[in-house]
Amino acid sequence: MANIKSAKKRILVAQNRTDRNKAIRSAVKTSIKKVEAAVEASDKEAAQAALTAATSSINKAASKGVYHKNNASRKVARLAKLVNSIA
Repeated sequence: MANIKSAKKRILVAQNRTDRNKAIRSAVKTSIKKVEAAVEASDKEAAQAALTAATSSINKAASKGVYHKNNASRKVARLAKLVNSIA
């Protein structure tokens, strides 16, 4: 355990940020799973709606620094390609 006041604060701040990032990552993963489930069920409208929601949550996570912008862009592109594969 740290003895210096600033080091104690850094530990607390790091823990808070870790918890926040974990929650955001979890929400993004859930939204991605919803898109994949809709595609699996071949439900085009549900997949489009889920894709819109997932794109929004991924972009929010990227803007907060949870994901790198290229990583977020790649996730969105893969999901869009998946949704477009429904004929």
